[in-house]
Amino acid sequence: MSLSTTTRAAVGGRLRAARGLLTGFAATSVAHLGAILTHTPGLQHATKPALMPLLAAHSLASTERAPKLLAPALMLSAGGDILLQAGGDTAFLAGMGSFAAAHVCYVTMFVRRGALDDRRRTAVVAAAYAAAWAVMISQLWPGLGDLKIPVAAYSLLLTSTAVTSARLGWRTGLGGALFLLSDTLIATQLADWRELPGHQFWVMATYIVAQYLLASGTLRAHLEDGPDGVDGIADADRPDGAGLREEPGREPRPATT
Repeated sequence: MSLSTTTRAAVGGRLRAARGLLTGFAATSVAHLGAILTHTPGLQHATKPALMPLLAAHSLASTERAPKLLAPALMLSAGGDILLQAGGDTAFLAGMGSFAAAHVCYVTMFVRRGALDDRRRTAVVAAAYAAAWAVMISQLWPGLGDLKIPVAAYSLLLTSTAVTSARLGWRTGLGGALFLLSDTLIATQLADWRELPGHQFWVMATYIVAQYLLASGTLRAHLEDGPDGVDGIADADRPDGAGLREEPGREPRPATT
């Protein structure tokens, strides 16, 4: 078997696995949201811990050189999901801490990929989100009780993710904004605000879409960087197989980094 044939088979197998994992993530998301709408707590508790691990596995299977901090960000989010689901004040604070660590991963990853390179654009985006953060905290503050400082600190990290994610494109930018919206809805519960109809459904729907957009947008930006990108990736790892170049009169060969 030639090297190019072996490379094609390996890439094809990896991409089939990635598609299967993404299908599993989508199916689990639908099942979880359906369980919320139908008030089926058993199914909710069974599906929620599986969401982010499936998305992390999909991300790792999508390319041989996935961004190093993407899977940790998703798995730390999974830890937060599990802890928040456990209930109780201690578990809630631990879950918030796990999500805070996930946002540190996201912000670090985005900054490494040039999120702060365009200082003027970053300043405009940061100013807009800072204004939104100030309004949100000022409105929630009276009802947060002992959670005032933890929520304020966590929300700053969350806002930092939203700001830095905007630089990588519309997918990650929208993902960061939806993540902020999702956790704002949770914060309104903590402050004892009146809940929206289907409140928990909207919390989880915006969260799931946010994480998918952050992951898929990061992977897309990573692949578009090509072999000369920040982390470097072979053309052969591209989903369309563009790296398996063909030359006249010669057997196709894999591109090299």
